[in-house]
Amino acid sequence: MRIIVEGWRFLFHSYSVINQFILMEMSKRPHLHIFHKDMPFLDQKWETHISLTDPKTQILRQIASPSPQEEVDAVFRIYCPWNFHSSPQGKTWVFALTEWGVIDNNVLGGIGVSNIRETPVNSEVMVITSSNWSKQGLIHSGLERDRISVIPLGFDPSLYYPLPDAERKALRRALGWEESFVFLNLGGCNARKGIRVLLKAFASIAEKHPQVKLVLKGSDVLYGSQAQIEDACKTLLSDYGRSQLLPKISYTGSQLSYQQIAQLYQAADVYVSPYLAEGFNLPVLEAAACGLPVICTENGPTDDFTHPDFAFRISSQLTSRIFEEEKLFLLEPNWEHLVSLMENAIAQPALISKARHRGPEYVSQRFTWKHIVDEVLETMTSSPTRAIIRKPGFEPIIL
Repeated sequence: MRIIVEGWRFLFHSYSVINQFILMEMSKRPHLHIFHKDMPFLDQKWETHISLTDPKTQILRQIASPSPQEEVDAVFRIYCPWNFHSSPQGKTWVFALTEWGVIDNNVLGGIGVSNIRETPVNSEVMVITSSNWSKQGLIHSGLERDRISVIPLGFDPSLYYPLPDAERKALRRALGWEESFVFLNLGGCNARKGIRVLLKAFASIAEKHPQVKLVLKGSDVLYGSQAQIEDACKTLLSDYGRSQLLPKISYTGSQLSYQQIAQLYQAADVYVSPYLAEGFNLPVLEAAACGLPVICTENGPTDDFTHPDFAFRISSQLTSRIFEEEKLFLLEPNWEHLVSLMENAIAQPALISKARHRGPEYVSQRFTWKHIVDEVLETMTSSPTRAIIRKPGFEPIIL
């Protein structure tokens, strides 16, 4: 099978991360002939911010570019703005996901339309999205249901795995976490990802448990995370409250390698993600692979790939809000329930011990990049397209 993948290989962006790992897995398949076409990054100058180890970087760089006349079986686009025009070189698949339960105006503006129906999305192309939540948002915006396949994201088990106890203790000691109970959160650290809910809950926890620590890994390049954290603290806390809480929070907004990210998961005690809107939430999956119990919002995309043996879901309410004259859908996590779940994790070490075994066991049987690429290839070679529903009895939320 011959495939052209169009996207970003060496950028600090979630679509690039997905593309890197899909390309790495595809490169292992002897029956595949892979080409890669580097696409411009949102009309900005192309920059390299690769964070893979050197041998893997070389494998990515060695993937050949296609000629304009290259004949292939499939073209797979993993970049934005989305391009739904059918490629003349082969059957076209577009990776697209929604976070707000609808395709928002920011995305539509990037494409250059006011409505997704103004594109040829329902003509020849097929769409792959990463969660049932995202699929429902695409349908709500005007995509035909039978053009969408749901294929989750994955993790690399050579990077994300639990450390043996002795190595974990040594890592915690090196990080200065030896005496702390560490809650971890990675991502944009913005309102959509629940930073206000998290800080409010952590402030309540810190009053009762002096040993707790909140470690935040944001992105100052893409999201301006530090400014958003500071703004949330000023809004939620008094001057005295900030003076008491900030010493218990550790933040970095710089780019880290995948190995450094894995070490954060491996050394922490609990991963917590009270998100309001997500397309998938890859850090929750990676944290579970590293043996962390995860606390995450209920009824969202994380329902597709978590299990009660290691995931504790924050009760939430589906709601809509008007932002800049557009209606967006989101989940409002109950912060009091979040506090209860965080306290429960501190009080019951057996929960952490159970998650340390059940999380990696569960996700390694279903959600490695090998599983995901298998599903991508199966979807590309099957007809008609179909959604892969992983959770028995799953009923999508109707927006």
